[in-house]
Amino acid sequence: MKSVSQVAKLTGVSIRTLQYYDEIGLLKPSELTAAGYRMYDDNALQTLQQILFFKELGFPLKEIKKILEKPDFDRIAAFKRQKELFLLKRERLDRLIQLLERLEKGEQCMSFQEFDLSDYINALEDFKSNQAETVIQHWGSIENFDMFIQKIRDDEEHVAKLAIQQFGSIEKYTEEMKHNLEHFFEIMEKWQSQIPEEMRTEDKFLKLASHKGEDVASEPVQSIVKEIIANAQTTAPKLLIGGSENYCRMMIDTYSNDYLSKVFDTKHGAGSSEYIVKAFRYYSDNNCTENN
Repeated sequence: MKSVSQVAKLTGVSIRTLQYYDEIGLLKPSELTAAGYRMYDDNALQTLQQILFFKELGFPLKEIKKILEKPDFDRIAAFKRQKELFLLKRERLDRLIQLLERLEKGEQCMSFQEFDLSDYINALEDFKSNQAETVIQHWGSIENFDMFIQKIRDDEEHVAKLAIQQFGSIEKYTEEMKHNLEHFFEIMEKWQSQIPEEMRTEDKFLKLASHKGEDVASEPVQSIVKEIIANAQTTAPKLLIGGSENYCRMMIDTYSNDYLSKVFDTKHGAGSSEYIVKAFRYYSDNNCTENN
């Protein structure tokens, strides 16, 4: 057991902050002494570590509390998600450092003001707060949606370029995305009801996975990938940035997700998700860069 002052010294978190975490129910002490002093055991310290990771990623305390209180909260799974987000953050910092190095050498670099997606990101945050049930239904969990938002933040320049390519400007893109978010449920219901049976992609993903063991560069495999992308571009509503490059990135992220890949592999065989990821990555590397 450690006292509140010992925990503060060990972690760098102030005593007042630890007291505040207790007051809001985010981190309760393991026990109180007869004199009323807070004491923390190893489990409490592990929870504090988890809190600090989430805070470093920009999660508000209210959201952290909700995550930790979930009955199915998995500490190890959370660590994996946090690691993914930190890697994205590191990539973003690496790009900024490279930009600064170029500026130090006197190179002329464009302004990034035209790539500001803060208005769109704020709209996504509002959507998450106001339509949590819809978010969970279509993204699987609030944490998955937070990861989606974080990826946009960490790859803002690239995402903004795609938005400008498709919509002409960030303003037009943000305006349409806000409208779609406001009518998200109706759009998704209408979209799903109008997709012809032969255009549904689930069977096509199973067909792609059935080629597991073959070279992903083969013509039969890549033709299925092309068909999936073509169907998505034909039927999917513009709720996210379109284009084959972004769709490939979405599919790679989806089938790389620990939870979703396990569910898919359980149904359709070990390695199915990994094979789909490789097939889309091959298509992206050999087609999207040239076309976008």
